[in-house]
Amino acid sequence: MPTRAWFPTYIYCEPLQKAGIPRLNTDLADECRRLRDFDAAGRRWSAKNYPGGYTSYASMNELHRFSSTFAALEKKLTRHVRTFARQLDMDLRGHSIRLTDLWVNIMPETAAHSLHLHPLSFMSGTYYVVTPKDCPGLKFEDPRLSKFMAAPPKVSAARRENRPHVTYPAEAGNVILFESWLRHEVPANRVPEERISISFNYNWS
Repeated sequence: MPTRAWFPTYIYCEPLQKAGIPRLNTDLADECRRLRDFDAAGRRWSAKNYPGGYTSYASMNELHRFSSTFAALEKKLTRHVRTFARQLDMDLRGHSIRLTDLWVNIMPETAAHSLHLHPLSFMSGTYYVVTPKDCPGLKFEDPRLSKFMAAPPKVSAARRENRPHVTYPAEAGNVILFESWLRHEVPANRVPEERISISFNYNWS
């Protein structure tokens, strides 16, 4: 092959577990909504920084430390993170990984999450709890985009790996993992039902 691909960007997407997802997500959705009702500081922060929606990111972002429901979720997520790290050829021999942050996102109609990344961690992800039909997915940006300079635009039929953005549909029960430096966003929710997800960061030492 005269042309080869180098420096790929990987994104991991798998069901959290093989069975029992509907019951798990029912329990998680109930706890997420009760958290929103309890978290006055989070609602105030969200009103200014997450218009129309709710996130516990700035108020209660270590949910796995005091909730048995989220602590159980941590164990399941960690298995996926270890699998993805092996696929990335990360050398974690003699090292440990740790879930540092875990928070809830509730997006009613019109709520959006602008383009961002996750500093101070090596792997991040989202677990989908409630995903109404036609709710927005997770949109990723080609990390080289700022360096394209004089590059011409892509043809409309460009292969997915050559497009500047890719969107993973939000599907309840799926966990999506990506390296924390990869920028991403959630477009505005255009359906009346709430979209509920749980986001998280991992570090290593």
